[in-house]
Amino acid sequence: MNALDKFFKLSENGTTVRTELLAGLTTFLTMAYIIFVNPSILGDAGMPKDSVFVATCVAAAVGTLIMGLYANYPIGLAPGMGLNAYFAYAVVKGMGFPWQAALGAVLISGCLFLIVSVLRIREMIIKSIPQSLRTAIPAGIGLFLAIISLKSAGIVAANPATFVTMGDLHQPAPVMAIIGFLVIVALDKLKVRGALLIGILLVTVMSFLFGGNHFTGVFSTPPSVAPTFLQLDVKGALSMGLLNVVLVFFLVELFDATGTLMGVATRAGLMKEGKMERLNKALMADSTAIVAGSLLGTSSTTAYIESAAGVQAGGRTGLTAVAIAVLFLLCLFIAPLAGVVPLYATAPALFFVACLMVRELVHIDWEDTTECVPAVITALVMPFTYSIANGLALGFISYAGLKLLTGRVKDVSAIIWIIAAIFLFKLIYLGE
Repeated sequence: MNALDKFFKLSENGTTVRTELLAGLTTFLTMAYIIFVNPSILGDAGMPKDSVFVATCVAAAVGTLIMGLYANYPIGLAPGMGLNAYFAYAVVKGMGFPWQAALGAVLISGCLFLIVSVLRIREMIIKSIPQSLRTAIPAGIGLFLAIISLKSAGIVAANPATFVTMGDLHQPAPVMAIIGFLVIVALDKLKVRGALLIGILLVTVMSFLFGGNHFTGVFSTPPSVAPTFLQLDVKGALSMGLLNVVLVFFLVELFDATGTLMGVATRAGLMKEGKMERLNKALMADSTAIVAGSLLGTSSTTAYIESAAGVQAGGRTGLTAVAIAVLFLLCLFIAPLAGVVPLYATAPALFFVACLMVRELVHIDWEDTTECVPAVITALVMPFTYSIANGLALGFISYAGLKLLTGRVKDVSAIIWIIAAIFLFKLIYLGE
């Protein structure tokens, strides 16, 4: 225990081994859906699902382990939602590229990502982000978490006329999710440790009684990863006009991961004077994870906003991340057990975290419209377009544009002008 305390600086961060492990389990339970969703999405692109399942688990474990041991942050990594959909439905099915070439594009974007991290260019970008946008990022991620969790719980549903509408609250899933949410809030208010985990487990138990959930066993032999391992086609990616795809991957990876890191670090109280210590190590961790994931056979691996659930459960150090990584590796052998926790069981925990993250909006300077308007745009566009990167894009563009129109050009750093121009170019010429 003393060795763990010394290595992860547990006492310094006001946490314990028990708290960190509990936080790791909490985050893992909110992330575990990816080991089933990712093979399904990439399977639609023609990739072998069993191999993608293994690649997903191993890529998540490798990336998260680096984050924990190298950067000492309580942040989990896994193949990113949105990026996998872009990979499968836009690049492979939409543009007609082989999945091997698409994996090559992921590798190239990951290498570019690694280079800008090593050269500390990415760190310079983050440090240049104005306070108003920096405050809006965790709030926007909170709203993004909110719509994800409400959808997972069945409380909101799609509607062709209004885009979203109330789900069927007569169904067991939303009712159980609501009960779980109220229990979590009450336990947190009463300062009961592990409130989020208790809520997740409570709804999971209820799912067996009222939700038709079935126990399907515990152990299974891991499938072979050979059909996707090192199957990427880099030469094809370079010769088939995929440079546009590489740029899109790179931009989304850059700002999705950046926004997530800042949002989770803010929620954990790990920002010192608005800056993350060991930031470059965290950036190196998710950059390396992208490269590792492409070699194993999965779309871009990135930091997960669900890590905020573990932070709320008390996670403050890399020991939380190590616990998450170990659980992902165990999933290779206990896939049936991992699949028992339904999405609507983790939704209450995510929604509670979302409620807490939106509180960050109170720190915005509401008297200066050139500061508060871009911040609000950043926060609202994330959930409404289902993309952290889109929120950041319109936030940067509106921030630079408003400063220009009000004669306050000197308030904007050169890096922000460059980022805003790149995002504008992407939106105009490259689309979503």
